[in-house]
Amino acid sequence: MKKIKNEAELLKEALRVGGRYFEARGAGTFEATDHVDSKIRAIYLLLVKDNLIQPLATSDENIQSMRHKLAIWISKNLPDDHHLLQ
Repeated sequence: MKKIKNEAELLKEALRVGGRYFEARGAGTFEATDHVDSKIRAIYLLLVKDNLIQPLATSDENIQSMRHKLAIWISKNLPDDHHLLQ
């Protein structure tokens, strides 16, 4: 797995955007006390279900890989001139 520049910040943005998508889709809501890993897993699974990202292989399905996959997803959906892509 190749490290992405600004991956931590991209993950934060993916959680923000993914959380809004999760709620708008009617899949539920996140509480402030929900663990980050639970949010990552829920957003990842919803994006896979909606065919917005390609699923990981079953053997690679762990939180670290899901974090990376969400960072890639948001980097592809941000405008080219976004400050996190510089």
